[in-house]
Amino acid sequence: MFSRRTARIGGLVIGGDNPVAVQTMYDSQIADCDVEQVLHRMRLLKAMGCDLIRFSYVSSRDRDSFERICRARIMPVVADIHFDHRMALEAIEAGADKVRINPGNIGARWKTEEVVRCASDHGIAIRIGLNSGSLPRGYEGERKEDIMVSSALEYLSWFEGWGFDNTVVSLKSSDIETTILANEKLASQCDVPIHLGVTEAGGVVSSSIRSTYAFSRLFDRHIGDTMRVSITGSIEDEVHAGVEILRAMGMRKGGVRIVSCPRCGRHSFDSQGFLSRVENRLLAVDKDITVAIMGCQVNGPGEAKNADVAITGIGNKVFLYYQGELYKDVDEADGEEELFALIDRL
Repeated sequence: MFSRRTARIGGLVIGGDNPVAVQTMYDSQIADCDVEQVLHRMRLLKAMGCDLIRFSYVSSRDRDSFERICRARIMPVVADIHFDHRMALEAIEAGADKVRINPGNIGARWKTEEVVRCASDHGIAIRIGLNSGSLPRGYEGERKEDIMVSSALEYLSWFEGWGFDNTVVSLKSSDIETTILANEKLASQCDVPIHLGVTEAGGVVSSSIRSTYAFSRLFDRHIGDTMRVSITGSIEDEVHAGVEILRAMGMRKGGVRIVSCPRCGRHSFDSQGFLSRVENRLLAVDKDITVAIMGCQVNGPGEAKNADVAITGIGNKVFLYYQGELYKDVDEADGEEELFALIDRL
């Protein structure tokens, strides 16, 4: 294995001995968006554990919103570019911390060189992104992972020839084994920081399971410096899943650990509905604590003893526990705010 070099994306450094960074991609076009709403959402994502965010930059109409988002400096911002290298140049001038390009669909090599030289002048990073669904022609009969690796190495040689090394590479496929093999082969042949992802992985359950399987195998081999769990769903779920994968593998510490029970016929408290309302808010709490949300009195008291804060209920009453002891009972309508009031007091 090679020792990984680093890349700088705004104030974030990846690769080397730095922690694996979690990223997501904004789910709407930004040309006509409410920028303040976007920034509010970014602040929540950052509090949940997101380290950088990518936006599609599809036309010059995006520039004003993109520039305002970059100026806010909430977290490093990446511009996702396809086909038109001029959009990459615009995004760099507008303040992007990184651009993601596939030199294979940018067109002539000189167009990629223009982007690389512009990125170098502005001190920003470039991600070479190759997906198995958009590979260059002329490699018929070869395995997809081999095509991705050879293409990535060719593009890296271009970049190095132009004196540029602030580079990240991603090799993604919807097929898990192709993703794993491609990244293993790339890591065995170069030391560039690697972004991991299983692309088009489906909804929350399927994507989380597929990504966990792929990432855990690669992390065990010390491969991967940034990651995205690509979910057909909310970007908040993407960040939550990414952070939980890292925490489950002991690669990220701190934050709220949520314990909640599956719903059954004994439930006296709607733990499922309550969790759906408060989960993102809980995940944004910057405290290393365990919060238990329990649906009945069978497991609730036991779990409450092992949690810093716990909540359950019967009928119209909600019961709050602090370090295993009953702290307060309140009306069900006040349960959410009372929970967070107790957390604030910790």
